Amino acid sequence: MTAALDVPVQGRTLTSGPARRWGLSVGLVLALAAAALVAGLSLAVGSNQLPLSTVWQGLVSPDDSFASTVVSSRIPRTVLGLLVGAGLAAAGALMQGITRNPLADPGLLGVNAGASAAVVLGTVVLGSLGQRAVLLAIPGAFLAAAVVYAIGSGRSGPTPVRLVLAGAAITAALMAGIQAITLTNPTVFDSYRFWVVGSLAGRPSSVVDMIWPVVAVGLVAALALGRPLNTLALGDETARALGGNAGRTRLIGALVATALAGACTAAVGPIAFVGLAVPHIVRTFTGSDYRWLMAYSVALGPVLLLGADVVGRIVARPGELMVGVVTAFVGAPFLYVAVRRSGSGM
Repeated sequence: MTAALDVPVQGRTLTSGPARRWGLSVGLVLALAAAALVAGLSLAVGSNQLPLSTVWQGLVSPDDSFASTVVSSRIPRTVLGLLVGAGLAAAGALMQGITRNPLADPGLLGVNAGASAAVVLGTVVLGSLGQRAVLLAIPGAFLAAAVVYAIGSGRSGPTPVRLVLAGAAITAALMAGIQAITLTNPTVFDSYRFWVVGSLAGRPSSVVDMIWPVVAVGLVAALALGRPLNTLALGDETARALGGNAGRTRLIGALVATALAGACTAAVGPIAFVGLAVPHIVRTFTGSDYRWLMAYSVALGPVLLLGADVVGRIVARPGELMVGVVTAFVGAPFLYVAVRRSGSGM
């Protein structure tokens, strides 16, 4: 029998014994099943309610019936929710890993602010953007993250504290510029407000086609970074002593987090809380082993996002609440309980 391996990380012990691995594996299967169930509810719930059996029939053997048409019309929204939920949760886990801060989120590198600023400037120059907002928001997110990383690196390389401070400064500056433009230009404000609210509704399937390659590659890279992030959590000096490269891990993690968060933000607008709450909640039962934390975050991110989207359709029927509003109300109680259980002093 393989002996358990105990490694102290961030004040916790990562036990990789067979019993724990088996339990986490079963839990991961259940998390994936929960994501599949919520995806089914996303296809079933709306202004026209459909039983799950009808949804399944519409998926496996679509026809010209009304129910099948309704299911087909909801597929892009559901797929987008799966991609964005997984992408934002993975980006949040990466940010928490590279900054060694369990309360970090993708916005820490200025990703959301950079994407928003690019959309505003694009609207000023080009007028109404439509789907072109996606093409502008992604490079805007990367540019903001690059500036933050450059400022936060200094002469001796990036450190968590410098990255956080640089991200806060750049975000504040960009948001001030956004407010100055939108408050003095009603045309830009009217166009910008439909994107910035954060919603899965009204996004065509072409948006899914634009972002899924970025999200898919980013998720694979994020999962592969689990072991290097475990080493990084021990501290830069210890990581170097164990043969790791803290600077390289932090740079790659920042690039992957920016790609994931930038693509997701470009597609649906800024949606807060998913990248913060999901990894923090997951940490209460996986510990700080980023191999498991990342996998669970990818599985449970869509549960929170699509679950919030479904709730938004139910509580405001026949209209709906935007998912960016609902995620805070749905996720906040779970995050509060998770922080209380983790003994973080909340």
